[in-house]
Amino acid sequence: MTEAIIHRPQEHRFTCEVDGHACVLDYHLNGQTMTITHTGVPEAVGGRGLAGALTRFALDHARLEGWSIVPMCSYSALYIDRHPSYQDLVVGS
Repeated sequence: MTEAIIHRPQEHRFTCEVDGHACVLDYHLNGQTMTITHTGVPEAVGGRGLAGALTRFALDHARLEGWSIVPMCSYSALYIDRHPSYQDLVVGS
């Protein structure tokens, strides 16, 4: 699944298309800090772990780039809480 995720840096977005539906994770970048603002998966393709895959991909990308994370999106905050290996990326943690 992760091979279908595309980073669109000029749009500040990670995206994948599943069964014709666009799934997205939006962010803002300020210096070396990525603020995740929205994770969206249409109901038609929900329940398949797509939001988690997008979030994991974005967090792994942030780690490779040396970025810190501000999880403004409730899903991304919950994901990080459930996957403590990403906690070190969170600003102020």
